[in-house]
Formats: sequence, C-alpha cells, structure tokens
Amino acid sequence: MTDERFWLRADDLVAGAKVVIDWPKGKVRGSRPYPLDYGYLEGTSGGDGEGVDVWRGSLPEARVTGAVFTVDVLDKDAEVKLLVGCTDEEAETALAFHNGRADGTVGAMLVMRPRGD
Repeated sequence: MTDERFWLRADDLVAGAKVVIDWPKGKVRGSRPYPLDYGYLEGTSGGDGEGVDVWRGSLPEARVTGAVFTVDVLDKDAEVKLLVGCTDEEAETALAFHNGRADGTVGAMLVMRPRGD
C-alpha cells in the first residue's frame, strides 16, 4: 500500500521548483534516444547530489503520476525519478529506458500513483 502523503509531498516538490529539461525527447546519449523529455527539478537534491530527476510526459497537469526507482551497480547509487504528467504508457516507456541499458548494470522498478490520490 502506498502513502498518499508521499504523492502530495512529491506534488509540492514539483510545484515549488522549475522543471529543467536537459535531455529532450529524441536527444541521443550514447546510442540511445530519450523516449520522453528528461530533466531535473532546479534547486533540489536527489540521490546523486544533483537535482531530483524527472520524466515529463504529455499530460498537461504537472502532477506526479508515478516514480521510477533505480539501482545502478556501476555508479554505485540508487535514485528516484519522478514521473510528471505521464500516462501509464509513458511510465512503462521510462521504466523500459532504465532497464534497457546494454550493460545490464541498472535495475529499475515502477510505482504508479494510485487512482484517486
């Protein structure tokens, strides 16, 4: 069971920061194009010491619709990537992007916000 408070505080975090897209949909990093806009929340701090990572989907409302949790054994870190305005399909696309790294060093898990939260 998820805690509604997590989703409300995540919404507050997004509402209080500028979303900076530094990897727009289609931009290639290595050999992999980004399937959605990807960036960070300006003025925040995530697990890697940089801004909290976000995937920005096609829904107009800037509401947190889910989160992707990653563990990267190569970089020796774990992070949360907030899904902002993502449809279910876009959320699955973001998950596949993280799990699709060719070296297999990243494991990712998707948690969607329950409907009604």
